[in-house]
Amino acid sequence: MRLLGGVIPRRSAPGATASDGLLFRLAMLWLAGSNLRLTVLAVPPVLPLIHRQFALSERAVGALSGLPVLLFGLAAIPGSLLIAHLGARRAAIAGLLLVAAASAMRGAGPSAPMLFAMTFAMAAGVAVVQPALPALVGLWFPRRPGFATAVYANGLLIGEALPAALTIPLVLPLVGGAWPASFAVWAVPVAGTALLLALYPSSASPAPAPARWWPDWRRRETWQLGLMQGATGGLYFASNALIPDYLHAIGRPDLVTAGLSALNLGQLPASLLLLLWARRLGGNKGVVVGMQLVGLAGIAALLAGGPWLAVGGAGVIGFCCAFTLIVTLALPPQMVAAGDVHRLSAGMFTIGYTFSCLIPLAGGSIWDATGLPASAFIAPAAAAAIVLATALAFRFPS
Repeated sequence: MRLLGGVIPRRSAPGATASDGLLFRLAMLWLAGSNLRLTVLAVPPVLPLIHRQFALSERAVGALSGLPVLLFGLAAIPGSLLIAHLGARRAAIAGLLLVAAASAMRGAGPSAPMLFAMTFAMAAGVAVVQPALPALVGLWFPRRPGFATAVYANGLLIGEALPAALTIPLVLPLVGGAWPASFAVWAVPVAGTALLLALYPSSASPAPAPARWWPDWRRRETWQLGLMQGATGGLYFASNALIPDYLHAIGRPDLVTAGLSALNLGQLPASLLLLLWARRLGGNKGVVVGMQLVGLAGIAALLAGGPWLAVGGAGVIGFCCAFTLIVTLALPPQMVAAGDVHRLSAGMFTIGYTFSCLIPLAGGSIWDATGLPASAFIAPAAAAAIVLATALAFRFPS
């Protein structure tokens, strides 16, 4: 897997040095990557508060977590169409602005209908940005797509970790304990990134040209990538949705912050490993398959009963999810020409996120049906098994 090969082109905007242009593009990719998850993952830390205020069932809690994931899939193809007509940079700006506005309005009222409606709109914005980033990688770093992908994937992982680690100890006290205001706080950096990207000289990006946008559904790899990305996302999002209420149910609410922080911060070592040893680890089918066994072991540890074993298990789940996600995201820019990256990515995200949204919903439904908190993790465990089977059949680039 050629994640770090090649030479980064030194084309830059007029009036700037090549180094300035390179660093600015990398910074934009990193910031935009972090914005894909900042507002989405601001929900799990305050789920118990929302749960109590609106008297939601476990199924409704699962739906609130699964709704953004569903929209990531349903709106990916319209996002591909927008990219084909506006260009990747302008489409990313539009998506980020929608994410920021809708996220800030989720707590309006507060009311459950507004919460769900604005979550829908926020997720649609994220769905536009997601295929735009691989397209920008193909345009800005055509000879080093793997490295650029690793940069924005690292931003994505940081964007997942920050809300989990900072919402309860820092953001909620800052806004007087009001969960609606915490959503507005996390929307601010998203709006700032959109502004910075809008100020980036348009001459540095190729002008939008007519392009194909409909995914090739007959391509086997589209479905394989979608299944790997979707099952990995299902394991991750279900864990974020289920861990807080699970820990409350077993009488350990004091571990919620530690558990969510471990789940999300546990992803960072995987990102660093793939940056340092991409060729050896990323393209090794045995390593990718083995990582799913590691994820299943993490679920077992989470449910084993010991408090710090549970926190450690959450961290292992995060490590598994991050490793598989980065490997999957790095593949489209390496498999097709730059003008087709958004099509393959949109197909992957459509399949993947449509599937991902079912895992948290299934977990919550199993819990409601059995009354057993641990039974909810049957669905995440099944997701890890699906990734394992799909990776076995996938032909990784040499």
